[in-house]
Amino acid sequence: MINYATTHVSPIRKLQLQAKSRKPLLYYFCLLTLAGAVVCGVMILTTSGQILGINAYIKPFKFFISISILSFTLTWLLVYLKNQRAVKIYSWVTMLTLALELVIITGQAAKGKLSHFNTSTPFDIALFNAMGIAILIFTLWTLSITVRFFRQKDFPLWMSDGYKWGIRLGFLFFVIFAFEGGQMAALLRHSIGGEDGSAGLPLVNWSRTSGDLRVAHFFGMHSLQLLPLMGYYFFPKKTTLIIMAFTWLGFVVLLYWQALKGFPLIP
Repeated sequence: MINYATTHVSPIRKLQLQAKSRKPLLYYFCLLTLAGAVVCGVMILTTSGQILGINAYIKPFKFFISISILSFTLTWLLVYLKNQRAVKIYSWVTMLTLALELVIITGQAAKGKLSHFNTSTPFDIALFNAMGIAILIFTLWTLSITVRFFRQKDFPLWMSDGYKWGIRLGFLFFVIFAFEGGQMAALLRHSIGGEDGSAGLPLVNWSRTSGDLRVAHFFGMHSLQLLPLMGYYFFPKKTTLIIMAFTWLGFVVLLYWQALKGFPLIP
């Protein structure tokens, strides 16, 4: 095995090589989705078609970026789970379900149509339901991985307790706020106290006139990146990490309450 710590490569290249050696399938899916984000970025700059007042390719761009970050995160963290057979199955489930979502979102954008909450035609309903089923499968499988992390007691000796609990709670909070997406699907909207498509913040397009359930959804799911990093770099002790994690959870719950009350994150 190559010792990346002693070879003369840049830090970014070193990180890339380590990720590739950990989980090649998810690593290449990460690169593929990153390439998709680049293509969508080009389309944003060269096309004028709009959906709900913004360029049609902004939404697929955001999803490609988000899924690329998620894939890289999973590439890095799943190596610590001892049951690698379960990890292999989960990796394929992740790739297939999220690829389906990306194909539908991008295809609908190319046609100038909404992907989420679109009940205009039976075909649009079928696509929306297909995405919902795919994400439900992915989330439930992620929950099973989360349970495995909580049950596993044997981790590499060098891992601090803070890092272990950062991974565990990162997965748990990710799953909780992934399920929040089901609430938006049931409502067929993400805005509370206003209409989808109202004036929003740059790029993320979170509403500036009403509550937006996507805010807590975003911050809650990115606990999967934040908490392991906090545990690894800043809070190696279990107790400190747990306190910081639940402080973060309180902040995200506050964002959720704010949206339910119809208040925008930033007016």
